[in-house]
Amino acid sequence: MRTNRRSVVLTAAAAVVTVGVGIGVSVGAAQDASEAQASPTATAIYAGGCFWCVEADFEKVDGVVDVVSGYTGGALENPTYEQVTYDDTGHLEAVRVTFDPDRISYRALTDYFLRHIDPLDDGGQFCDRGASYKTAIFVIDDAQRQDALASLAAGQALLSEPIVTPVRAASAFWPAEDYHQDYYKKKPVRYRFYRTRCGRDRRVKAVWGDASTK
Repeated sequence: MRTNRRSVVLTAAAAVVTVGVGIGVSVGAAQDASEAQASPTATAIYAGGCFWCVEADFEKVDGVVDVVSGYTGGALENPTYEQVTYDDTGHLEAVRVTFDPDRISYRALTDYFLRHIDPLDDGGQFCDRGASYKTAIFVIDDAQRQDALASLAAGQALLSEPIVTPVRAASAFWPAEDYHQDYYKKKPVRYRFYRTRCGRDRRVKAVWGDASTK
C-alpha cells in the first residue's frame, strides 16, 4: 500500500509554525532570463523522491538555469498530484533541469543527483513510500545514457550495496501544479520541517558519507 507521509508531516508542521518566523533560503544559481538567452541550454530529467527536495537541491547548483517539478514515466496525460500519488499511473515525481552545458556537464549533474538521493532504496525515498517516489534517471539521447551509466558505475564503486536506480528513456514530462513549484521558497518553514522529519539528509549522509557533499 502506498504511503504518502509528506501530508502527515506537513499537518504536524502546521502546529509549530508561528507568525513572524523568518527563514533565509539560499536559491543558489538560478539564472535570469537574459543569461538563459545568451547561451544554449540543455535538459536533464531525474526522479529522486519528493520533487520539492530535488528541486531545492538542484537550484543550488552553479550552471543550473531552471528546475521544474513534475511527473513522468507513465502513460496518463495531464496527471494530477492525487492521481500520481494514490493511483497506479506509472508516473514518478520528477524534476526537469535546464542547465548551461558550458558551465556544468550532464555527467556532473548526474553525479550530483546520485549523491543527493538514496539509490539503494527500491521502495520509495526516505519517509515517502510507493512507486511514485522511486528514483530514476530519464535520458534524452545516447550521450546522456552513456554518461548516466558511467555515473552509476562510479557511484557503485563507492558503495557496498547494489544501486537500484534505473536509467530509463525520457518520455512526456508533465509539470506539477503551481503550488508545488518552488515550494521550498513559498513555504520555507513547512518545507524545512518536512525535510528534517522525513530524514532525507540524514539518510543521504549515511549512504554516501563524505561523498554526499560533492
